[in-house]
Amino acid sequence: MVGATRRIAIIGSGFSGMSLGIQLKRAGVESFTIYEKADRLGGTWRENTYPGAACDVPSFAYCFSFEQKTDWTRKWSPQAEILTYMEDCARKHGLFEHIRFRTEIAAARFDAAAGVWRLRTGAGEEIVADVLVSGVGQLNRPSIPAIPGLERFRGAQFHSARWNHAYDMHDKTVAVIGNAASAIQFIPQIAPRVRRLYVLQRSANWMVPRGDRAYSEAEKRRFGRFPWLARLYRWWIWLYHELSFPLFRRSAFAARRVERLAREYIEREIADPALRATLVPNYPIGGKRLLISDDYYPTLRRPNVEVVTTGIDHVEEDAIVMRDGRRLAVDAIVLATGFESTSFLAPMTIEGTGGRSLHDEWQGHARAYLGLTVSGFPNFFMMYGPNTNLGHNSIIFMIECQAHYVMECLRQMDERDLRCIDLRRDVLDAYNVQVQRELAGTVWAATATSWYKTADGTITNNWSSTTTRYWWKTRRADLTLYDVTARTRSRADERAAAAA
Repeated sequence: MVGATRRIAIIGSGFSGMSLGIQLKRAGVESFTIYEKADRLGGTWRENTYPGAACDVPSFAYCFSFEQKTDWTRKWSPQAEILTYMEDCARKHGLFEHIRFRTEIAAARFDAAAGVWRLRTGAGEEIVADVLVSGVGQLNRPSIPAIPGLERFRGAQFHSARWNHAYDMHDKTVAVIGNAASAIQFIPQIAPRVRRLYVLQRSANWMVPRGDRAYSEAEKRRFGRFPWLARLYRWWIWLYHELSFPLFRRSAFAARRVERLAREYIEREIADPALRATLVPNYPIGGKRLLISDDYYPTLRRPNVEVVTTGIDHVEEDAIVMRDGRRLAVDAIVLATGFESTSFLAPMTIEGTGGRSLHDEWQGHARAYLGLTVSGFPNFFMMYGPNTNLGHNSIIFMIECQAHYVMECLRQMDERDLRCIDLRRDVLDAYNVQVQRELAGTVWAATATSWYKTADGTITNNWSSTTTRYWWKTRRADLTLYDVTARTRSRADERAAAAA
């Protein structure tokens, strides 16, 4: 039985932690615990409750392959429905009995002598585990911009990932700082309620139509009656998006095709030449997240909405002052400024062999073999780790590949009676060189700044190839790439094994 006697600690109860937990349960493993800092599972989909929050991957591809939901209400699933789906999966597979809510892991240290991880919670409790898995992902810490005077603002102020539902925006003047993935979803929702809405845009984003619609009752009955049809539809969605990867490899043909679609969309929706020019990006299409929306451009045409692009100079107690001297008096500021996507695992402190911290190991930019393992950190795995984000397909596919790889490692460790596995440093170095070489040829490298990159331009977030290739690389775990340590058995253990 895979990992049946190993104490496995999983940090985070989002899709990553759930995926691995369910695979462990399916393999008959009960010796694992999922540690969740909040009082409810869901990760990103628990925390992002802003108006209009929805997935930007089609619903049928944004669920577990082994738990295909067939009755999605819409083509692009809304936040509440995704969260309900996650809770239903956890209930069906008996995960709740393995989740410790309100338990934040503050630090973890590998005890080489004992061959275990010693975890410390925020409350000071010590937890011992044989295997440690981080399922916190990349998008969990809101990024707060360093705008002079922001702390002096006396009105309402909150990040989109920490939406203040108690604040009534009716007849208020609101400024939204940011105009990317989250902003384009909630701006159309709040614009009809506010007196005036300023959209403070630092850079434009390429956008194409979403094409959202509700599924009919007949469609839902058909998918439910014929599960193979739902699976076929899921694979069609995956293949359609997989074939778009050449855009990110700087295919001139793909870029022309998608850019033409995006430009036609702007021209069709925005008649004002000045506003239209403001909304056309100055970087290659695909260089930043390609956005999808049916209602963002129409919202910008509203008389109470204004796109401001002159840049913020500072914030006063009741206003935002732009670099051209214009003063925008506002009642509320909503920060749609994304996440600290390149500071993986922060603020946790992870210490491997010799007391070396993961922060020191990475020295400015994160790296991991297949985004999963790091040299010097035995029996430690990350899910949705460095260089596993996608620009073209569903991250659920990647997460399931990662869960499979971890299970393969545990299986082989049991078969070979290993206590620890530790990735060889030469393997990590060679892998990272290869990934960065491949990324240098992508459109992400040709774009000056994005949340995919660190300050020095290193792309730490995105996978350098197709999901097909990632699946191929994670289909089996090659333990020759790891330094392995056998279990030390006592005489009693040896007698028991002989008797068995």
